[in-house]
Parts: sequence; structure tokens; C-alpha cells
Amino acid sequence: MEELKLKLRDFAVERDWNQFHSPKNLAMALSVEVAELVEHFQWLTEDQSYIKDPKMLEKIKLEIGDVLIYLTRLSDKLGIDPLAAAKAKMMVNERKYSVDNAKGNAKKYTEFEK
Repeated sequence: MEELKLKLRDFAVERDWNQFHSPKNLAMALSVEVAELVEHFQWLTEDQSYIKDPKMLEKIKLEIGDVLIYLTRLSDKLGIDPLAAAKAKMMVNERKYSVDNAKGNAKKYTEFEK
């Protein structure tokens, strides 16, 4: 992750793009890239969403790359370690979604019986 972060920093500096890479702009760009990823799955059935076509998988792979790039740049600009953030969020999720309450259903934690 660190290597990617540094490569992306250098890439932006070499192109004088830091002037455009504010947290706001990076968050907006990330949203656009996620939408482009989602577009590949729009209107597919659950079974169809397990893409097997190599050409389509390549397109999806590139969109996932874009999402990771923008997420990494945003994290770097804000001084957030994305892996540490994910680990911390998993700890929160483990409390919100105990196995007893969440196993086998897709309810939001606020819908669990108390």
C-alpha cells in the first residue's frame, strides 16, 4: 500500500496535478469511478454478476484500479492509513453485527431485536 501511495504521489507531482487533488475533488472523482464500476453490473441478474467474460473482467479490473487509485490519493491527502481504517471499521462492524444477530440475514444493525 505504501509503495502505491508513493507512486501515486510522484505521478501527480510530475504532472503538476496536486493543485487539482484536493480532498473534495478526490472524493468526487472516487464517486465517479465507483459509478463507472457499478455500471458494468447494472441490470444483470445475481448469477450474471459473476462475470466470466475475459474482456468484461478486464474492463472491471481497470475500474477497480481507478477506485483504488482515487481512494489511495484521498487517504494520503488526509493522512489516513486506509488499511488501519478498514481494520478499525471491521472492529466496529463486529460489534454492530454480532454473529448471533446477523448470521444469514441482510438486515441493518438498527433492525435487530434488542
